[in-house]
Amino acid sequence: MKYGDYKYIWQAPDWPDWRYDLAVLAGPLADVSRAQGVLIGRLTDVSAALRDQASLVALTEDVVKTSEIEGEQLNVASVRSSIARRLGVDIGALAPVDRNVEGVVEMVVDATANCHLPISRERLFAWHAALFPTGYSGLSKIKVAGWRDDASGPMQVVSGPMGRQKVHFEAPPTQRLEIETARFLNWLNGDSGEPPLLKAGLGHLWFVTLHPFDDGNGRIARAVGDLLLARADGSSQRFYSLSAQIQRERKAYYDILERTQKGTLDVTAWLAWFLDSLLRAVDQAQHTLDAVLVKARFWQRLAAIALNERQVKLLNRLLDGFEGKLTNSKWAAMAKCSPDTALRDINDLLSRGVLQKTAAGGRSTSYKLNDPGS
Repeated sequence: MKYGDYKYIWQAPDWPDWRYDLAVLAGPLADVSRAQGVLIGRLTDVSAALRDQASLVALTEDVVKTSEIEGEQLNVASVRSSIARRLGVDIGALAPVDRNVEGVVEMVVDATANCHLPISRERLFAWHAALFPTGYSGLSKIKVAGWRDDASGPMQVVSGPMGRQKVHFEAPPTQRLEIETARFLNWLNGDSGEPPLLKAGLGHLWFVTLHPFDDGNGRIARAVGDLLLARADGSSQRFYSLSAQIQRERKAYYDILERTQKGTLDVTAWLAWFLDSLLRAVDQAQHTLDAVLVKARFWQRLAAIALNERQVKLLNRLLDGFEGKLTNSKWAAMAKCSPDTALRDINDLLSRGVLQKTAAGGRSTSYKLNDPGS
């Protein structure tokens, strides 16, 4: 689709004069603000330790999902350990953390915990360097901590097999990046007049349209959006994850992004989608908070019971949403102990009423928590 004499939004003669219909967005804006208020109201009624746990869950999901959108799978336990270490949250034994995990965590935590600080080109370069500590993206050497140079041709977003690739978007040429990024950063750090939630949606869209790096643009665009959302909330603690919601709606995200980047500078449709996704992310955070409260009540009930490290670890796995059936052999594998030791651990918890057997018996015997939410 072409509008006038241009194909991509950054080629429009009035770029980047963003326009939107505030009357259309007023309802969605009110819905998000109301949902945020309800969530914050619940959080003010719980202890600081539980708020820290809820924030840890949200940030862990944010880091894992922002990478998953780009096809990269991170170890959840490593991400959780890395964030807990930075936030000073006690989660017991910490899992080992590799450099790739540390880099994404550094960026996400810096974007949210230091949301009040301005975003400079040096800060963006530091985020980029954290994402690519080896200087490689997969097997390809890339330019790190600097704007792309388009040495291999225009920066394009493509899909499909080699030879039959579809070009979804082409970014501005490298010779425009200094001017374009300077204008973007001035807008980002200044008082531009937009409602804060809309500014978060525009910031995400604007950065991913500039696509100023060889790789990592999507993750950094989402970090920019998270920073602006933290500013909008007036809090550096995050309790919901927009990246996780985008991952759940990945196809719709790429579809609306492509339509917007090939459309006019009236981005009302993009902002409406952004606000609707944000609303679902905040609603999902209510379920996260429910799970944190269930976990807290569970451990309060067990406070007087002496448990070994293996039992604590496996019970936490069940509370965090263990997938599949917990059997004696799975217990042994996860706790790194013998089947006999696993059975003793399990029988002890059965006798105390912490675990119960499921209906299946014999070799299919499995176990579940005995009403963890009571």
